[in-house]
Amino acid sequence: MKMFMVVYSQETNYDVIAQFKKAGIKYYTKMEEARGEGDDHEPKLGTHTWPGKNSVLFIAVPSDQSEAVRGVVKYIRENHPRAGVKAFMLPMEEIV
Repeated sequence: MKMFMVVYSQETNYDVIAQFKKAGIKYYTKMEEARGEGDDHEPKLGTHTWPGKNSVLFIAVPSDQSEAVRGVVKYIRENHPRAGVKAFMLPMEEIV
């Protein structure tokens, strides 16, 4: 199994969730109002100077569904270039 941590701009939340569901990935854990800085987009710190916030999805999938998650991330990057989407794939040993 794999665990994906997907970070993206809160403004694109509806489309991100819809695209994962469309790809057959309907289970996730969501964290809202995440703040931070990346290397290729403006900081999202929720302040007057650096407005905006991120959402974070944790998605656990069988290894054979990894490509579906990657496909959704690529779709979001192409269709929402300002979303700043990043996905991090982590090995997952077991669900307790």
